[in-house]
Amino acid sequence: MSHSGRVEGKIAIVTGGAKGLGEADCRLLAAHGAKVVVADIDEVKGQTLAKELGEGAVFMRLDVTDEDNWQAVIAATVERFGGLHVLVNNAGIVEAGNVVTCTADEWRRVNAVSADGTFFGCKYAIPRIADSGGGSIINMGSIASLQGEAYVAAYCAAKGAVEALTRAAAVYCAQSKNGVRLNSVHPSGIATPMVASMPDKMAAADLLPLSAAGTGRSKIGEPNDIAYMVLYLASDESKFVSGTAMRVDNTISVTAGIVAE
Repeated sequence: MSHSGRVEGKIAIVTGGAKGLGEADCRLLAAHGAKVVVADIDEVKGQTLAKELGEGAVFMRLDVTDEDNWQAVIAATVERFGGLHVLVNNAGIVEAGNVVTCTADEWRRVNAVSADGTFFGCKYAIPRIADSGGGSIINMGSIASLQGEAYVAAYCAAKGAVEALTRAAAVYCAQSKNGVRLNSVHPSGIATPMVASMPDKMAAADLLPLSAAGTGRSKIGEPNDIAYMVLYLASDESKFVSGTAMRVDNTISVTAGIVAE
């Protein structure tokens, strides 16, 4: 198989696909042979990316908090491309706030996108992926669910839900023998618009800036650092990998001194 064909013939949906990590995922999956549905609420950026990727890609508007929208997009994907093999539950938002300062509205909004959105995606994609002969769901976690990041309490909780749901769904699929694998990917800070927005959000919430003092490393990764993990998990190379939480953070989650005080 050629280098460009690691996911040749697979049909993939990427949520939050218009920018940031989702865009990198879409580009890499398409480059390696997949048909890609760029799913996002940003219609302008999403349509622009899909057009750039060519006839093997299409934009579909998806609000991941909307259960009906999920069902429609999955049905449209199967109708357009003839099946579904890969879902990347990448869409997420972050708000700055600790457990005391976080408002109920912020809590619900962050959890609606990451936790509810991932649940809906898994719920409706698993039967379709099984019908298509099996495949892979990749849920975007964060090292925020693996360490105590006081300044983004809702985000930590939402990503914790993603991580735990991934394990539960992976075991369900293994026991069902339906051919669907699920894994979560846990990045540290990556150079994306969401991460770039954090200093202003931290300042607005009157929180101290993030510090990487003492790590001796760059604290920011590149989108493709995550996209290559997604590509591996989407491919048949990872056919025996399910129920795992893959850290992609250059040791940050196991190093003292990088969590904001």
